[in-house]
Amino acid sequence: MNAEIIAVGSELLLGQITNTNARFISNHLAELGINVFYHTVVGDNAGRLEEVITKAEERADLIIFTGGLGPTKDDLTKETIARHLGTTLEMDEEALQSIVAFFERAGRPMTDNNKKQALVLKDSKVLVNHHGMAPGMLYKTDNHVYMLLPGPPKEMEPMFQFEAKPMLARLLNQADVILSHVLRFYGIGEAELEFRLQELLDRQTNPTIAPLAADGEVTLRITAKTNTEEQAWELINASKKEILDEVGEYLYGYDDDSLASKTIELLKEQSKTISAAESLTAGLFQSELAAVPGASAVLSGGVIAYNEETKISQLGLSPDLLKQFGVVSEETAIAMAEAARLKFHTDIAIGLTGAAGPDAHGDQPAGTVWIGIATSDGTDAYRLQLSGMRNTNRLRAVKLALSYIIRTLTEGNARKI
Repeated sequence: MNAEIIAVGSELLLGQITNTNARFISNHLAELGINVFYHTVVGDNAGRLEEVITKAEERADLIIFTGGLGPTKDDLTKETIARHLGTTLEMDEEALQSIVAFFERAGRPMTDNNKKQALVLKDSKVLVNHHGMAPGMLYKTDNHVYMLLPGPPKEMEPMFQFEAKPMLARLLNQADVILSHVLRFYGIGEAELEFRLQELLDRQTNPTIAPLAADGEVTLRITAKTNTEEQAWELINASKKEILDEVGEYLYGYDDDSLASKTIELLKEQSKTISAAESLTAGLFQSELAAVPGASAVLSGGVIAYNEETKISQLGLSPDLLKQFGVVSEETAIAMAEAARLKFHTDIAIGLTGAAGPDAHGDQPAGTVWIGIATSDGTDAYRLQLSGMRNTNRLRAVKLALSYIIRTLTEGNARKI
């Protein structure tokens, strides 16, 4: 089965939001063995949407729409599709009652246009929206399958994963098991990783290996198709061993892991706590950790010491040290980390200081970052020279700091990345 994903919404074309839905859906369709050859974005215009549908029907069996199912006049996806297919819309009573109940719980009056969200294509299979109001739907003709999903990712993602995806698997009547496993790497570029794995990538058949770079990380998705789950894991593990023999030193996690979640996981496993003293990152490091559920078990606190006065008053750094070595220095990063560890009584602490850019800081060029990591065994410092824009450098400094902590927790010291 070949698929096309059509995202509906003028806000996508205007650059006001990013089309993350297509990426999410494509990942899951790949696990079902469904090919995605086109991603299309179209504005809130019925005529242009119908043109896009006609074109998609020429090249895809499965057409998935996201967006345009809401209550306003510019939400016209299902109306346009109904007209295009020569069918009608009907009220889904279960969806309508869910919408009514939502407004009752919120204590807000419900306007009539909200009822529009409960309309579905006649004779379609309804996908329940457990995280919003507009239901999704699946509609079949002799030659095509049309799937309509809400636009907001917090509604679309669980609906697709738990309702639409199983429905598509049944539709395909798959007897085979398709299993995917993701390996996550940091500290190696996509080009270098592919170069080192070129021989393996050239001879891949089953399982397949797909590299993907995002936000400074590189992932490899290994996908096996066999008769049983046990056989699939045997194929995956064989390829996984070959991969790790080549680039295993850069592996930090699997599947849904992130640098932050892996850090939290390791700290919990070792019953250790962490604190931070941040200058150029201004709280981003702690925010990244705090985004992980359960972070409070290991994250004790931190200080944002953005200027020299705060480094002296809140962290107790010596004015002489700052004068002698400068704010952006190995000595300052070490002193910040050690001060945070003492202040918050943690097992590990990090100090982040640097010149984010675009200007240099004294004699330190823009992009210079020092990371100090203090533990009971001592303190290490690592120098980075980043080359991105200001906020890119700040975010990358956080990710690199997390990767150094992971190395420290797993190897006893952070190997230079």
